[in-house]
Amino acid sequence: MLLVVPQLAQPPAQGTSTRARPLSVEDRQAMIIDAVIPLLAVHGRDLTSKQIAEAAGVAEGTIFRAFGDKDTLITAAIAHFLDPEPMRRELRAIDSGLDLHSKVLQIVTIMQRRFSDIFRIMALVGHERPPHRHQGQAFIDIIAEALAPDLENLNWPAPRIAHILRLVSFASAFPQLNDGVEFTPEELTIIVLHGIAGEPRHHPSTHPTESQN
Repeated sequence: MLLVVPQLAQPPAQGTSTRARPLSVEDRQAMIIDAVIPLLAVHGRDLTSKQIAEAAGVAEGTIFRAFGDKDTLITAAIAHFLDPEPMRRELRAIDSGLDLHSKVLQIVTIMQRRFSDIFRIMALVGHERPPHRHQGQAFIDIIAEALAPDLENLNWPAPRIAHILRLVSFASAFPQLNDGVEFTPEELTIIVLHGIAGEPRHHPSTHPTESQN
């Protein structure tokens, strides 16, 4: 059974075929992968080919023709899910003209949600690779661009700020680290912007020394 894309709304010209072009193998694989990811979040590797077929709206045979076997499909779906580019696109879409609080809140919201989703699926599928081992300079550049109007008034340079934002988002989403204590994005934003004692009057040192009387 071949899947076809929806036909155009306009009636076809007389004498022309009304059949739409079948999906390419790549498009069919992408469609099936998009249907599998939500199932992984619920069933892990125990999901069945029947569940996949129903979610994707295809016959089970279509799945095996596209991927060969279920394990290959699951591996492809996990790799697609771990791709950081969709999150980066969300971060790039943040308006740098917003106030600082709003921008940090959006950054933390996007990242905390992303890490939470990753940890939930990884716990179910038992994938061996840690999520996003390196986001590197691309992530720093995105944060620097979003916060560009504010950087000269902040206590840290962009690379340090990017690390702080990623650190608090990661820790708040990681069950083994947060010990069941949940922080909302708003709470994390306040922690990032003000800590527990308000804004520092002086640039904090990366190598603090004992205060002198």
